[in-house]
Amino acid sequence: MSTLGQTDLLQPNSNIDWTESAQYGEHIWFEASVSGDFCYVGEQFCVAKLLQKSVSRMKCAGCKISVHVMCMDQLEKINFRCKPTFREPASRAVREANVVRHHWVHRRRQTGKCRQCGKGFQQKFSFHSKEIVAISCSWCKQAYHNKVACFMLQQIEECCSMGAHATVIVPPTWIIRVRRPQTSLKSSKKKKRTLLKSNKLSKKGTELQDGRWKPFLVKPLPSQLMKPLLVFVNPKSGGNQGSKVIQSFMWYLNPRQVFDLTKGGPREGLELYSKVPNLRIVACGGDGTVGWILSVLDQLKLCPQPPVAILPLGTGNDLARTLNWGGGYTDEPITKILSHVEDGNVVQLDRWNLKVEANLEAQPEDRDEQQTTKLPIDVFNNYFSLGFDAHVTLGFHESREANPEKFSSRFRNKMFYAGTAFSDFLSGSSKDLARHIRVVCDDTDLTAKVQEMKLQCLLFLNIPRYCAGTTPWGNPSEHQDFEPQRHDDGCIEVIGFTMTSLATLQVGGHGERLHQCKEVTLTTFKSIPMQVDGEPCKLAPSVIHISLRNQANMVQKAKRRINMPHLNDQQLVPEKLQIRVNRISMAAYEALHYDQDQLKEACSVLLLTVWLHLGSEEPLFMLHLILFLQERDGLRAESPSLQKLSLNWCFLDCTTADRFYRIDRAQEHLNYVTEISQEELYILDPEMCLFIPEGTSPLSRPPNLTCLLTELHQQGADLLLQDAEGHTLLHHSVQTGSKDIVRYLIDNGPGAGGDLTEENPTALHQAAALGLRSICHFLVEAGASLMKTDLQGDTPKHRAAKAQDLELADYLGNRQHYQMIQREDEETAV
Repeated sequence: MSTLGQTDLLQPNSNIDWTESAQYGEHIWFEASVSGDFCYVGEQFCVAKLLQKSVSRMKCAGCKISVHVMCMDQLEKINFRCKPTFREPASRAVREANVVRHHWVHRRRQTGKCRQCGKGFQQKFSFHSKEIVAISCSWCKQAYHNKVACFMLQQIEECCSMGAHATVIVPPTWIIRVRRPQTSLKSSKKKKRTLLKSNKLSKKGTELQDGRWKPFLVKPLPSQLMKPLLVFVNPKSGGNQGSKVIQSFMWYLNPRQVFDLTKGGPREGLELYSKVPNLRIVACGGDGTVGWILSVLDQLKLCPQPPVAILPLGTGNDLARTLNWGGGYTDEPITKILSHVEDGNVVQLDRWNLKVEANLEAQPEDRDEQQTTKLPIDVFNNYFSLGFDAHVTLGFHESREANPEKFSSRFRNKMFYAGTAFSDFLSGSSKDLARHIRVVCDDTDLTAKVQEMKLQCLLFLNIPRYCAGTTPWGNPSEHQDFEPQRHDDGCIEVIGFTMTSLATLQVGGHGERLHQCKEVTLTTFKSIPMQVDGEPCKLAPSVIHISLRNQANMVQKAKRRINMPHLNDQQLVPEKLQIRVNRISMAAYEALHYDQDQLKEACSVLLLTVWLHLGSEEPLFMLHLILFLQERDGLRAESPSLQKLSLNWCFLDCTTADRFYRIDRAQEHLNYVTEISQEELYILDPEMCLFIPEGTSPLSRPPNLTCLLTELHQQGADLLLQDAEGHTLLHHSVQTGSKDIVRYLIDNGPGAGGDLTEENPTALHQAAALGLRSICHFLVEAGASLMKTDLQGDTPKHRAAKAQDLELADYLGNRQHYQMIQREDEETAV
């Protein structure tokens, strides 16, 4: 490894060197923000310690050692290199060339337990401690105590297994550095032979690609068990999370599997790994990043095309939501992301062409100085739209281009969208859209309908999600004239919006369903704002043809299941499991999420105790809603005086060995309670306070339950799911008197009357017993049975009478009589 100059060290060497001058075992430096990390060169060589200066540090993404900037030159003296990421041209010993050796690193801090003795590692928090507590491998992550008994005397195989993710790691033995062909002293005959050989190599796709010599090539050893990954990261997506993601992937994988898209795009990496069997791609970014990678895959015409998984870093992430990857990456361990990519199902995604021609019928006065004659991209995966939503996106795009520093987080971006939408709503920028377009879908002219409804936005949708998770097509059971919406059926959904329907999208509304078709011809007669998968422009009067392009292979995150314990003669699995729900503050989580025991013992507060039926595989979103309903009214609360839950709390997974991590709300329908907890379940509340000031009511800011339920329902939550007692969400909402939740369940859930089996009282029985008149009225109007009896033989009327609510009993009695007459009339008619 060459010695680095002091000037060069001021910039982190985070680039992977793919040139012929690449150093074997070169470190990949990133700026380190944690000042407590020890300088790896040790006290003997540490220049910063000798000078007693506090200087910046660098951390290697490949082996996780930290070094002062001033001590980089000293690292060369101890000759410590990073884990090798490639090999030199194959030697005669073929077997040796395919062996990956351990890369042992001394650690002054280490999580987990010793592989030999099974004990944990003592943590040294003193900045001046010199003790090395562990020795671990940068490849397989095996760790041992720095003791004779644990490491020195053990027969540790030199051949590394590559650890838990061996099937997705590209071994360094596959990546070969190629020597540059020496042709200057060759004879003319040899030059011709070399040229012919070069042409053959070019056809085979090795080191000569497109007539250019490449310093590296990938020669895989095919195996059905291997699913090598290629990771592309867009650091600019969604609030600049990309830098941490790049470092994490480089730690768990071969760093040469990870590419920064701002350093040349995806083409070079895709070309290099084009011949690797069973290749899978991870796109870390927004939906635009995914589209970029799919477009390059189209250009390269790889066969078969590698499937693409998504780590959502963008703002909307609608495609990621559709494929179960969630609405945004929080802090789920990369090791779990790798498992999800490996185990995910390969599905198809329709992709659509956009062909634009000038509209010669348009008048000159209908053109705009800021217009363009072509769309930003000519293919879309998610949607193509025109009108109000595109006008808002165009304003956001222009503001971000002018002031990029103001758009550094996902939250700020959403807030700006909201402000821009409101100002455009007041100005009425798209109110005349319907008068300036013509729409023909599969030979069906929809122009008259668009004009009649005075639509202000027109959406051509390929996937169910749109605008950061909304479902504009609506509930599939509602539209009997259309087929269920799919992203692989070769059809596109055409949806229209007025300002009212656009405003209701975020609370469960939908647009006007116009058509499902295979081809569209859209004609515009004036300059209109449009957007293609979030890329906006103002297009001149044009004729736009939409047609199916192809289908891309995508990785859909699989729904996990619970591994139930095996039954035997000595051990019986209990029918119910008691779960204690504990709450943790954000401050405690950020300080101690790496120390599970301390976080559990010192910083958690018991909130509720719930019982779960093990055989029912209780989904997490079901518990989410039950907790909200019960905790709001203090039912079964262990500490009623505690501050109520805020709206932004989330579940924590406490089953991993090293730390807690947050579960995104969009992922709750994919997880089950017993997957993330044992006897204790933990939730993270960012607004939690342990003490409430005097005079402050804990009910002063109740959460908006309807918005929560709407969000979970849009993400796939089953509203009719039952708990261990056979009760649905409707029963729980009646029990807590939540009128808005009951109304939502009635309007959106089939069978909302709650008439379950005779062994359980219906929701109407509960409401009558509690004297909830409005809820009883809702249920009766929805068709709930007034004649059904509970285990005691009581009807809802009898329940109300026993509760001393005679007016409610009279109302239920009258409605019961009317229901009996109506049923007799129906039987007579039959």
